[in-house]
Amino acid sequence: MVDIWLHDSTRLAKAALIDTTAPNAARVADALSGGRDNFEADRRAVRALEAAAPYGAIFAAARAFHERAVHYLVAEAGIRQFLDIGTSATMTGGTHEIAQSLAPECRVAYVDSDPMVLAHARALLTSAPDGAVAVVDADVTHPLAMFAGAAEILDFSRPVAILLMATLGYTLGDASAAEILLSLAGAVPAGSHVALYHQASDLDPAMAVAAHRWNAMSRRKITLRSRVQLTRLLAGLDLVPPGLVLVTDWRPALDDPRFERPVPVYGAVARKP
Repeated sequence: MVDIWLHDSTRLAKAALIDTTAPNAARVADALSGGRDNFEADRRAVRALEAAAPYGAIFAAARAFHERAVHYLVAEAGIRQFLDIGTSATMTGGTHEIAQSLAPECRVAYVDSDPMVLAHARALLTSAPDGAVAVVDADVTHPLAMFAGAAEILDFSRPVAILLMATLGYTLGDASAAEILLSLAGAVPAGSHVALYHQASDLDPAMAVAAHRWNAMSRRKITLRSRVQLTRLLAGLDLVPPGLVLVTDWRPALDDPRFERPVPVYGAVARKP
């Protein structure tokens, strides 16, 4: 449940699961953003990844896409509820900060199973008075637990935006990824949206090298996907123009960061008809 972290026994059990010897995706993202909530294993992973591929640019471009996507969902699509899976809660510019700056009544449920992310999120999250923010201890591969926890603050009879920012990259098989998307889309009403970004397999050979290095270091493996694969995964949803494109090409803003070469990450926002 959303408040399970308040129980000391659960907190202690979760804390015992934190492994400081292997890189962790959330902590690596923190290191890339210049944060302090990371360990030497995470910083070592950053150095290895950046030696293979432009991970600083990838991180910056993906975060800018995330901000633009949430802005669109609130300001143009009229969404007021968000299910953010695998989470931006611990970073500056999280989904709740962006959404509630535009519409203070927005409600955001973050989903993560990483004990360090959960600890920091629950300690630091604050909501605008008219809205709500919560953190659910669950995994995208267990949708029943995820939706049960999120239902404490989200009304699943009304449209919801599901955010999968890099999340599907940690689902190795296309069949499993398709099943996850089908389950998620099936649990929300028409007018709901899915927004995602995903590292590309068909744009820069350096990405395969970086993925191989990550998979050799981390227990949570990553897979790259092509535009064709991602198009298949999004079948049945209506892509919001400009469709499935590089994250830098999805409704770019004048103040977006600029890059010398294409950033090999795809992004899309899609609506459930």
